[in-house]
Amino acid sequence: MTTTTIKFTKMHGAGNDYIYVNTLLYSIPNPELASIKWSAPHTGIGSDGLVLIGKPSISDADFSMRIFNADGSEALMCGNASRCIGKYLYEKGITDKKIIRLQTLSGIKVLNLHIKENLVSSVTVDMLEPQLSNKDQLCTESGSITEGSVYADGKEFKGTFVSMGNPHFVIFVEDIDNTDVPGYGSLLEHNALFPQRCNIEFAEVKPDGTIRTRVWERGSGITMACGTGACATAVAASLTHRTGRMSSIVMDGGTLDIEWNEKDNHVYMTGPAAFAFEGEIELPTECDINNDKLNKQ
Repeated sequence: MTTTTIKFTKMHGAGNDYIYVNTLLYSIPNPELASIKWSAPHTGIGSDGLVLIGKPSISDADFSMRIFNADGSEALMCGNASRCIGKYLYEKGITDKKIIRLQTLSGIKVLNLHIKENLVSSVTVDMLEPQLSNKDQLCTESGSITEGSVYADGKEFKGTFVSMGNPHFVIFVEDIDNTDVPGYGSLLEHNALFPQRCNIEFAEVKPDGTIRTRVWERGSGITMACGTGACATAVAASLTHRTGRMSSIVMDGGTLDIEWNEKDNHVYMTGPAAFAFEGEIELPTECDINNDKLNKQ
């Protein structure tokens, strides 16, 4: 049976790691299955998912991004991945632009590359306006929750809903180190209030004003960082008067600086992006696809 080998790049933004493929060069006919197989930590490359970099379908954008979680589900947006795409495009010489317009399923995101010695040291992403009400993502009469109650395994969690294109529920706790993030995060992700499932953030405001945050990502589980989750956490902290409009969000993999700008209401995220390694891997075969169908039956 003929197989096709493609080149990939492993990158991470504050530890949130994805497999990146340039679809200007390679076609990925079944990205859902590829993400599942390649993201597996022992039998694949190991990652939080798969990111495809390609041509935009609209004239207002320079490039496009599609992102698939480790379980094969397609995500609307990933802030950490968008920063990595900016570094990838610039440092591989695909573009010389320092401001890149990236088409995503949650709109065009503007990437502002910060260059030092011809390398991208960090990227600021305009994450657009947060949505505090979204009836497609939250099943309440108003489509919103601020410090509202959600239950998991008989325990009450008070949290705030923020959509950054994708849904987030931010819960402030007193002791994040002793919070069962995987146990309660997995239950809350599938709560009936969230028809599209939900990303769950547990956050603690520290005495120095930083916000220590851990994330249970929809479709991927615990990740080292989440760009949209950091943005949602900063917005929720400001809404509930825990902080001002600028926050440093300390995640397992590093710190992201977030500004919820008062003038345009946009959220701006600044953080690092890094290459991990590159390699070659075979595309999933017809046999893999048939086995996947059998496993779902």
